[in-house]
Amino acid sequence: MTRKLATVTAVFTLVALVAASGVPAMAAHGSKSASDLRAGWNALLAEHVYLAAAATNAALGGRQAEFEAAATALDANSKDIAVSLGAVYGKPAEDAFLPLWRKHIGFVVDYTTGLAAKDKAKQDKAVADLVAYTQDFGAFLSSANPNLPKDVVADLVKHHVLTLKAVIDPQAAGNQLLAFTALRAAGGHMQMIGDPLTAAMAKQFPDRYPGNPAAASAGLRTALNLALREHVYLAAAATNAALGARKAEFEAAAAALDGNSVDVAAAIGTVYGSEAGKAFLPLWRKHIGFVVDYTVGAASKDKAKQDKAVADLVAYTEDFGAFLASANPNLPKDVVADLVKHHVLTLKDVIDPQAAGDQAKAYAALRGAASHMGKIADPLAAAIAKQYPDRFASN
Repeated sequence: MTRKLATVTAVFTLVALVAASGVPAMAAHGSKSASDLRAGWNALLAEHVYLAAAATNAALGGRQAEFEAAATALDANSKDIAVSLGAVYGKPAEDAFLPLWRKHIGFVVDYTTGLAAKDKAKQDKAVADLVAYTQDFGAFLSSANPNLPKDVVADLVKHHVLTLKAVIDPQAAGNQLLAFTALRAAGGHMQMIGDPLTAAMAKQFPDRYPGNPAAASAGLRTALNLALREHVYLAAAATNAALGARKAEFEAAAAALDGNSVDVAAAIGTVYGSEAGKAFLPLWRKHIGFVVDYTVGAASKDKAKQDKAVADLVAYTEDFGAFLASANPNLPKDVVADLVKHHVLTLKDVIDPQAAGDQAKAYAALRGAASHMGKIADPLAAAIAKQYPDRFASN
């Protein structure tokens, strides 16, 4: 218990160090349209949840190196969110926002520390601090944008806090199945913040962010981005647990990952019909099986098994490219295959340092691997919208 407490408490020193380090940004601030704005912000906000949950899970498990790596990645995400806000409202707003955003992470740390120490008073105070924080956050955004009522923002952030608490509680109790189920819900909830936030920004600055953020094509793009990025975070959580010999956590992460696969297949089915969705699911699951093979090879230091898994994955990309090309003439087989090949390689770049015990490198690679999924989601959404312009209008 002392080790857990020390791990959680260490975040205060760590955050101060990260703040001074200048972590490279991967933000949504390059947005040029309302659709860019919506997809970019939703990706960053969902990432915040997955990285926060990874940090608390590692902290409660007493895994110091992993906790520090996850916390560093989480703070890099915080800086990216602040930079994205600054791109809309200016550098002073960015500078004011970052410490405000970090503040709620500090309260989450307090809550996690209270759980680790079984200190009910500390937990209650952290929850009260978080609820009070939502008012400050609501006031901040409302002052910047008249289309964001303070009470509405505060209520949305309050629900974010509660959904994150719903992840941390079962983590502390050792119920990984419930924790991962709650994690998917918490990640999904962030769209309830991202969508109205970016709609308000686009409404406030229509010349800078042209287009309708609520258009069907923008919704499709955002949904595909979120689903494919979630795939990466859950896959990495599963391989990390497997390599750490944490069986219950691996099984829970794998179940959540398969839930994501079912959702991705269902999304394909809504566009191309239920039969296409049914055909897609085993094809999608197939590459996850090869990733498992690679992970087993990495764990056992079986180079031949790893090489075969990589070869199987590369061959798989051709099958995947052919599947999508047959469904949509705007998706050339070779282009899709190459994009999926890069997905496979970026995921390999996460698993290798996980197996080597280099969590700092693994979490840095994880953010890159998740970000790369936008290079699949964006052209896929664009091709579908081009194929069915009446169903996925851009206005």
